[in-house]
Amino acid sequence: MIKPFKVEISDKFLQNIYSKVKNYPWHEMPNDGGWVYGTNLNYMKEISKYWIEKFDWKKTEEKINKFQNFKSNIEGIDIHFIHEKGSGSNPRPLLLSHGWPGSIVEFLHIIDELAHPEKFGGKEEDAFDVVVPSLPGFGFSGRPSRPIGPRKMASIFNSLMTDTLGYKTYLAQGGDFGGTIATWLAYDFPKELA
Repeated sequence: MIKPFKVEISDKFLQNIYSKVKNYPWHEMPNDGGWVYGTNLNYMKEISKYWIEKFDWKKTEEKINKFQNFKSNIEGIDIHFIHEKGSGSNPRPLLLSHGWPGSIVEFLHIIDELAHPEKFGGKEEDAFDVVVPSLPGFGFSGRPSRPIGPRKMASIFNSLMTDTLGYKTYLAQGGDFGGTIATWLAYDFPKELA
């Protein structure tokens, strides 16, 4: 069953995050100026300052909610996805899988162009039905009861595309971890993945 979904993070929740970031005990991290032990301390402080002083989550939330968002339970996990139907009478289904770490936000700037190319100087017959899921355990998707890898995620996404959304065949693209998911889709589901 597919249920409509809207991103609505409360101000109280956001203020809690801002407070945690602002008051983080930086003395717990090594300060050797390098990247040997993880993210460079100065770089991390710079990102945190940007997040507290300049980043506007509500604008990002607005960009996400501009599209049709849904959730569907697949193999016991609530999977969040954007589903933007393409223009014209026969748009091709296209699954876009984000990487790790990453999110659906990586695709917000191209969904309209892919679904409605005629609005951007392209041809309507080149449109896609764009499906952008949050990986299980990421973003607005539920967390699996145990860790799963890209092959299992590929199986879940194939179920999303075929069983939940009813596509007989579809195309897939992914970057980073999403690229591995797309590879498993091709290997395990060659009849469905065009």
